[in-house]
Amino acid sequence: MLMLMLVAAVTMWLRPLVTAQPLCRARTVRTGKVFNVIQDVRGDRLYFPSTTTRLIKHPCKKNIALYLGKQVFFTTDNFETSLLPFTIPTSMQVGVPEVTSAHFAGSLLLLVVNHKVYTYDYESNSWNLSLGIKHPVTHVSGDNCCYTGSLFCVDVSNFVFAYFRGDQISQTYIYYSNTGGFSFWKYQYDGQAEIVGSLGGIFHLFSLSQVGMLVVDQGKGMFKYSDHPLNRSLGLSFDYNGTLDIVIAPGQKGILLLWFEKSLLFSHNAGQLVDTVRVKKGDQTLFTSIFEAQITIHNIAVNENELAVITQEDNLYYGNLGIVPSSIIKFADQHIWSEEAALMFRSSGILEILTPLRDAAFAAFDFQKCLVNIQAILMDPELHVGRCNIEFLKGEFTYRMYTIDMLSQLELTALLIPQPGTSLIPLDIYLKQQQHWGRTDFNFTSSLKRATMSTLTVDIANKEISCVDIKPLSTLISVGCDLDKKIVIQNTVSACSKGILDASALQDNYSFIIEKKFYDPGFQGQQSSQDLRVFYSYQQLGCPLLVYYDTPWKPVVELWRKDRFQEVVDAEYVLLEVNGQFSYSYSLTAKSAMCTSQPQNWTTMIKETGGPFVWNRENYVSCHDPNNDAPLRWPDVQYQILGGRTANQIIFSHNNGFYVFYISIVDPYYSYCQLETVFSIYVYGAFPMQLVSAGVVMVLLISSILGSVWLAYMIPRLLRTARGRRMKRFVAQLYGRCKTVCQFRASATARTGTEPLGRHRSSYGGRSDH
Repeated sequence: MLMLMLVAAVTMWLRPLVTAQPLCRARTVRTGKVFNVIQDVRGDRLYFPSTTTRLIKHPCKKNIALYLGKQVFFTTDNFETSLLPFTIPTSMQVGVPEVTSAHFAGSLLLLVVNHKVYTYDYESNSWNLSLGIKHPVTHVSGDNCCYTGSLFCVDVSNFVFAYFRGDQISQTYIYYSNTGGFSFWKYQYDGQAEIVGSLGGIFHLFSLSQVGMLVVDQGKGMFKYSDHPLNRSLGLSFDYNGTLDIVIAPGQKGILLLWFEKSLLFSHNAGQLVDTVRVKKGDQTLFTSIFEAQITIHNIAVNENELAVITQEDNLYYGNLGIVPSSIIKFADQHIWSEEAALMFRSSGILEILTPLRDAAFAAFDFQKCLVNIQAILMDPELHVGRCNIEFLKGEFTYRMYTIDMLSQLELTALLIPQPGTSLIPLDIYLKQQQHWGRTDFNFTSSLKRATMSTLTVDIANKEISCVDIKPLSTLISVGCDLDKKIVIQNTVSACSKGILDASALQDNYSFIIEKKFYDPGFQGQQSSQDLRVFYSYQQLGCPLLVYYDTPWKPVVELWRKDRFQEVVDAEYVLLEVNGQFSYSYSLTAKSAMCTSQPQNWTTMIKETGGPFVWNRENYVSCHDPNNDAPLRWPDVQYQILGGRTANQIIFSHNNGFYVFYISIVDPYYSYCQLETVFSIYVYGAFPMQLVSAGVVMVLLISSILGSVWLAYMIPRLLRTARGRRMKRFVAQLYGRCKTVCQFRASATARTGTEPLGRHRSSYGGRSDH
């Protein structure tokens, strides 16, 4: 019994020592100051008017950050040197240097100062006033999602918005920039007229997969989106009891934290569903919201999967961001709060409490940095935190970029190792666009034809809060063009392999002539005024494909990825002879192709776009599309689209020669790439055109045969008559005279040999002309 009491006493004595251990390890940064050198603050000192602080980190460059408080500080080394207060040049004439919002866009820091947007290029240390904004604004925002790693660093979106927060929607002006903030243009919000008058003020704009707008009306907040299908309705409403700021979790696409002094909300789907962050102790939920817990938030910090909150009640809370409803737990009570304190994550599980310190002797401020080791604190049994049930989670796909083209599938693998005593669990991940799985409505997205960006995050749904080092595996997915894809025209029978053309001759500055009646430089089917000499590029085209003129033809199009054949393309495509030749036609008309609306053709596309070779997947409209309301006014016009559902083919006119074709895949649902190439063919087998038609030749031939038969019958009968005998004697006399003359000429030539040509006597007393 005495031993038990002794143990209990020791335990009670040790407990205060455990709880008395410091929550964080503090140090003061005091570098960059040189005695006897007075540093002056030049320009107008910027300040942040809120009673709470903000610390904005660059989404890619982790050492670059902006501190907003009574003083504003900008750092490029993560506050590891003493800093002068951040100022804006007096020449900018900002008036009141009050900063209401800031945002990083590449190498630019955007700040709203006195209702105008200014850009600070920290690489060149230069300031500029953004152009195009005609009305006062208070906030700038955009997509802060960025993927960093040893392989790449890429911003997901270049869009930046500028707006006046709290304005009525019917009165507000929204500006956007795709130049990083140098210039802005007025943004026309799609479907804005539908919500004018029914909702109140606009409080935030962001750009993820589409533009989202946080609107507030009668104490309720909700999100309105720009694109189909989310634009058809508002997001689920939630209680709105203060002016919320929105923080986009870095490295995650769609995870939003909305916070105010008395409110902390969480969404993992870009605001469609918004839930409160709960306050827990172990597995027990103490409060369902910050408001219920009577917590006053001073500042928050987030990374890929962690959340930290410092309160005015001098407490520090910690939680993780997961698939299940997010929650936080309270760490031990210690004095860590000050009016100027701000939070930021240095790395996974390492939190930093940053506080600027004024120096009486120098204008530059020092910084107190208090590092919190989250993993060590979570081991305190008083927190009742369960042991992490995951030993290891890894995937080779992290911090890489992958592409899913139309109809493509992506396969990835992750490795999950639980705590000892269980087996390895490999995770096989198969990714494909949902429309192509056949499990979603066709209108699930705004446009399946449009390329977009997405993210893949692999995490454990029931992961304990103690799994600090088990970060979600995230990677960037480009739903768009696979740049390794190309199309090739099958050329198994070429003009060189059949001996019709010589490959060496084609490489020796070879050229050919296109007659003026067969081509139009304007691609409108009008005869030219002169012939065209074309130099053949063997390096680009190789030996031309051999095509017999009298056989309807279309090319065999192959899809290749890198150097590997993938498939024969059966999608819709178009051809255009690059020199303007029009000595070919199509086997189908709009009517025979079963078009329900007027089909596009090269003539109309060239007129619309101002030039050739611009008919592609972006502007193609199928005449079989039920949504195409262009009436079929000219059913007999040639149908100029090949492939796809029709058996359309090319028909060549009666002449041999070269054709160089441009081919473009126009089917918007085959690939996000603009698949196009140039190839050549040689048409052969057309003999010269006959001057008389075959029918006339046949009639003349039959007539001559019949005439010969008739003469063979009539001449013998005619010779037996008196008239026939006279004709027979005349022919005999004529033959005799000709024979005598010929003999005389022969003997005369033999005698003289050089007698000049002239008139000579014949044996019959007549003359013969030579």
